[in-house]
Amino acid sequence: MVESWYMDESQEDPQKEHRRRPNEPVSLQQLRRLGVVYWKLDADRYENDPELEKIRKENNYTGMDIITIDKNKLPNYEEKIKIFYEEHLHLDDEIRYILEGSGYFDVRDKDDKWVRIAVEKGDMITLPAGIYHRFTLDESNYVKAMRLFFGEPVWTAYNRPVDHLPVRKQYQQFLAQIVEGAPGKI
Repeated sequence: MVESWYMDESQEDPQKEHRRRPNEPVSLQQLRRLGVVYWKLDADRYENDPELEKIRKENNYTGMDIITIDKNKLPNYEEKIKIFYEEHLHLDDEIRYILEGSGYFDVRDKDDKWVRIAVEKGDMITLPAGIYHRFTLDESNYVKAMRLFFGEPVWTAYNRPVDHLPVRKQYQQFLAQIVEGAPGKI
């Protein structure tokens, strides 16, 4: 099961846990209210997993690729790690399925505080379009992930601040609906 928590304010190594003391866990329900969706799958079966195929079909995730983030396998590793950790958003949902290794997705909550989501083998998450987020490896320094897309693979990051983008405004409306108790969907 995925674990998440509010981050401390430390600027030390981003690959450390950065838990507040005392720890302030964030539940799956709280993540869902931010638009983050989570599944636990059998990563050893990813090539022929009917559950993954069902999720892909239901959500129209037609495109995909696989990325390995490792010093010896990813060209321009140091540069890419820095880019992944810059706070940004996307025009489409970001869907990641961890096939091997582990890392952290950080997302901003409705009060602009960082929530750290620890992902490991078998975890699949969707970050909604318009949510500010970032990614880093944990101290294992390795992850292999399937990236899923609506159509052809596209990975364009818009670094903060980009509150003027329509997708950001849509996401903020989604959060406002959740706060007001009205059902909302981006």
